Amino acid sequence: MSELKQRINDDVKSAMRSKEKDLLGVLRLITAAIKQIEVDQRIELDDQQIIAVLDKLAKQHRDSIEQYEKADREDLAEKERFELTIVQKYLPAALSEEEIAQLIAAAIAETGAAGIKDMGKVMGILKSKAQGRADMGKLSAQVKAQLG
Repeated sequence: MSELKQRINDDVKSAMRSKEKDLLGVLRLITAAIKQIEVDQRIELDDQQIIAVLDKLAKQHRDSIEQYEKADREDLAEKERFELTIVQKYLPAALSEEEIAQLIAAAIAETGAAGIKDMGKVMGILKSKAQGRADMGKLSAQVKAQLG
C-alpha cells in the first residue's frame, strides 16, 4: 500500500475515534475516489496516481467554491473551502511562481520546443513534475505564452 494511501486511512481511523463527522466525511470522499479508480482499472494506485486524484478533487472544490460565491451561497462555499483544505493537506507543497518559471524553462530546453506545436511535449514533462503542486490550467497558459 502506498505511503499516502496509508496516511489517509490512518487519518480516517483517527477521525472515527475522535468523532469528527465533517473531517470523516471528507476523508471518506477521498478514499471513495481512490477506490473507484482502483476498482475500475483493477490496479493499486501509487502515490503519484493518488496525487493526481487529489489534484482533480481540489480542482472540483475550487470550481464549486467559485460557483457558490457567484450564486451568493456563502454557507455552501464555506463547506467547500473546508473540504478543500483537507484535500490540500495530502497534496505536495505548491510551487512558487519562480519555481514554475524554472520548470517551464527547463522543459522547453529539454524538448527543444520552438513553437506552439511543441506544447504537448512540454506539458507532458511538466505534468509529471508539477501534478498536484501547480494549477495545470495556469501552467498551460504560461507555456502557451512563452511558446506563442
